[in-house]
Amino acid sequence: MENLNNDEDVNRTWEHIKENIQTSAEESQSLHELKQIKPWFDEECLGVLDRRKWAKMQWIEDPSQSNVNILNNVRREVSRHFRNKNKAYLRAKIEELETNSKNQNIRDLYRGINYFKKGY
Repeated sequence: MENLNNDEDVNRTWEHIKENIQTSAEESQSLHELKQIKPWFDEECLGVLDRRKWAKMQWIEDPSQSNVNILNNVRREVSRHFRNKNKAYLRAKIEELETNSKNQNIRDLYRGINYFKKGY
């Protein structure tokens, strides 16, 4: 009788451990999905990135010259898109700094300047 209860307790404990591992794995996967470092990176950029990934997978499956040309064209378009998005974001930040300077918002002005200087 005591052995039976011990076995049930061990099984329950292992089930509990298994559930905890599964829930923590699901939570960690959801945290990994959208890790946004660049503020200009949005859903449109994700779509363009998926298109580049699709072109690369097509090239890996069939490394013909036409797929190489398609991949190079898509890479060029994606890098151009990212460059334009980044430039637009920086232009908006600079305009925000200009308005802060004109409106005498010195605190916000220096916060923006420190944001640009960070990392250099």
